[in-house]
Amino acid sequence: MLAGDRDAFRALVEREGPSVVAACARVLGDRTEAEDVAQEAFVIAYRSLGSWRADGALGAWLSRIAVRLAIRRASQRKQVTWLDPLAAEADQPGQERFRTMSASDAVDPAHTLMRTERDARIRAAVASLDEPYREVVALRFFAERSLNEIAEATGRPLGTVKTHLHRGLARLRGALEETER
Repeated sequence: MLAGDRDAFRALVEREGPSVVAACARVLGDRTEAEDVAQEAFVIAYRSLGSWRADGALGAWLSRIAVRLAIRRASQRKQVTWLDPLAAEADQPGQERFRTMSASDAVDPAHTLMRTERDARIRAAVASLDEPYREVVALRFFAERSLNEIAEATGRPLGTVKTHLHRGLARLRGALEETER
């Protein structure tokens, strides 16, 4: 399909780029780092086009590559909690970097800090899941892929994907309960 066609690949990047960056941002919690990982994922995808089986959606295959890279990056870094609530809000995916605030919509620093810490615990717990649970949970909730798309991207039967998701969420719940103790 795309075999070496740079213009076709550029169109693919333009079409799939925003969703791949968003998936990485959900895993990493940092938009700039997510853009770096997404770029790395597209480079890997371009070099690996020959290994794409073409039996599923290309976007799901790209998301799978990107989410795996993002999880690897998240597990290798030290967690940092930002104390500046405006900086934390600006780094959330889909949020504007600059916004005008009135007294009525002021950000509660304690609430922002708690949300940031909770998000970091969730990302760490997902990164600590064993395969194949980590991959299925990440594709479902970070990449927002349907169960059918996950089955196509991973080459697993739909029933297996459902089982892995169910078991992964149970393990995730357990891991989060452990961190709250």
